[in-house]
Amino acid sequence: MRNSLGFSFFKHIHDSKVNLVKISNFIIMKYLIKPFHVLGLLLLSSCFGSVKSKPSDNTGKSSTSSIYDIKVKLIGGEEIDLSRFKGKKMLIVNTASKCGYTPQYDALETLHKKYGDKVIILGFPANNFGGQEPGSNEEIASFCKKNYGVSFLMFEKISVKGSDIHPLYRWLGSKDLNGWNEELPSWNFGKYLISETGEILNFFSSSTNPTSKDIIDAITK
Repeated sequence: MRNSLGFSFFKHIHDSKVNLVKISNFIIMKYLIKPFHVLGLLLLSSCFGSVKSKPSDNTGKSSTSSIYDIKVKLIGGEEIDLSRFKGKKMLIVNTASKCGYTPQYDALETLHKKYGDKVIILGFPANNFGGQEPGSNEEIASFCKKNYGVSFLMFEKISVKGSDIHPLYRWLGSKDLNGWNEELPSWNFGKYLISETGEILNFFSSSTNPTSKDIIDAITK
């Protein structure tokens, strides 16, 4: 009888430990590992496939509207037509002040100073990814000037995806409008290179540094 009771007691302890292990593993997987796994996938998605270029067999396909018809507002509030940039390439970038890629402001400023005769850089602050651009237009302008000495064109904060997407990004992400590209930024500091005649030439993902060989070659060709 005593042995039977002892066996039952130790079996109960063993089963309890097994259950605790199962519960612990469930908590670790659900609340610790999986969130980091998802975050890792999100970060990887912004790092790979860094350059997308206009297909060489895209002849005959043309945009149904022109980027030069779109109006945008400078960060100070002045509205301008993108048609003022006809004849020069444009590099359009969705920016953020609290992102791991925020130091790219420095590289964008370097690009502007060195290749400003070939390409116009247009920065569009957006709060779509991680809430990393929460400030007002005035705060953003002050941050860019104080921390990176930004002198290239900055525009009012906009949305680059979703139901409130700005007309510029609707054009950039619709092949029916632009002729071939459907890619929208998956994170801050996605970059579109526009030709001298208003066509999308390339889309560079967040991980592509503005002063990388890929971007400089595309600008100078």
